[in-house]
Amino acid sequence: MLNADIIQEPIQMVDLKGQYLKIKTDVDKAIQECIDTTAFINGPQVGAFAGKLQQYLNVEKVVTCGNGTDALQIALMTLGLEPGDEVIVPAFTYVATAEVIGLLRLTPVMVEVDPKTFTVDPAEIEKAITPKTKAIVPVHIYGQCADMDAIMAIAAKHGLHVVEDTAQAIGAEYIHADGSRSKAGTIGTFGCTSFFPSKNLGCYGDGGAMFTNDPALAEKAHMIANHGQKKRYYHTYIGCNSRLDTIQAAVLGVKLDYLDDYNDARNKAANFYDALLADVEGLILPYRNPSSTHVFHQYTMRVKEGRRDELQAYLKSNGIPSMIYYPVPLHQQEAFKGVGRRIGTLELTEQLCSDILSLPMHTELTEEVQLTITNTIKDFFKR
Repeated sequence: MLNADIIQEPIQMVDLKGQYLKIKTDVDKAIQECIDTTAFINGPQVGAFAGKLQQYLNVEKVVTCGNGTDALQIALMTLGLEPGDEVIVPAFTYVATAEVIGLLRLTPVMVEVDPKTFTVDPAEIEKAITPKTKAIVPVHIYGQCADMDAIMAIAAKHGLHVVEDTAQAIGAEYIHADGSRSKAGTIGTFGCTSFFPSKNLGCYGDGGAMFTNDPALAEKAHMIANHGQKKRYYHTYIGCNSRLDTIQAAVLGVKLDYLDDYNDARNKAANFYDALLADVEGLILPYRNPSSTHVFHQYTMRVKEGRRDELQAYLKSNGIPSMIYYPVPLHQQEAFKGVGRRIGTLELTEQLCSDILSLPMHTELTEEVQLTITNTIKDFFKR
């Protein structure tokens, strides 16, 4: 293996233990306080974290829930959509984005993405709109925002809701045409995020949240997440049971203080990858959208000439992990056969699924590890 003497520990895609050790004292104290008070469900830490996140995002309301998929589902339930209503989604995304649409008996309409950012193409959204269209779900994939000015203009023109899937981009900022900035997830009708442990802001289990500037929608979403009730045992809506655990809220309350630092560390690592791989002709490195900051939930590149799988196998043989997010587009998933519809051929999405490869990316990534990774990649292309 190249540079085997440099790295003693196995290289990891995500180093959650190293991140935890740096904040161990504060996290352990926060968890112990929950245990001491035994307020495990809806303890004060849940409301405190929601308020803290609300201030960080500069948004009117934050509603916490059990996970990011629930956040998407509850947001759509709150909007009062009817079975058969159409919701536009990018074909290139994780299944949860469209899964909740199918669960609610809505119709997912899958459209093409931008070849550089991999986020949904506004021009393709426009082509997909019919009288049944009620909402758009842009995904801020890998850590940067979709073209929200264009998407919001389309939504306003056609009277559509916008539910931002912000699971991979919390802390990113969208830069509007007038120069003003908004945090990812705070521009549409709702923003939704996941606190899965590997996310940029992750807890130590499952968790999620919704953001909105509409207090009435926030109240309804909160009720739906709590069995459709505002007053105990009096149920206004058919809801669900989706709560952020108190212990997870306590962990998130600590980690939110470090989110900007974490995102800075990811950018530093991404910049170093860029510099080390700039002269590798077999790769297309991640594009930085000038209308968005990037928080690099993933460092995802494209491998040219159909050599992605070969490169991944070579990295694995040298002890270097990598991931494919995502190998199968929505419209080719077995679960969506006969469900929803697609706009166009979706050839680009299919090509991306054959080309993309994500390298290790986390807050504890060192330059020594990155040198080992990138030297191995260069060795592959020299063979």
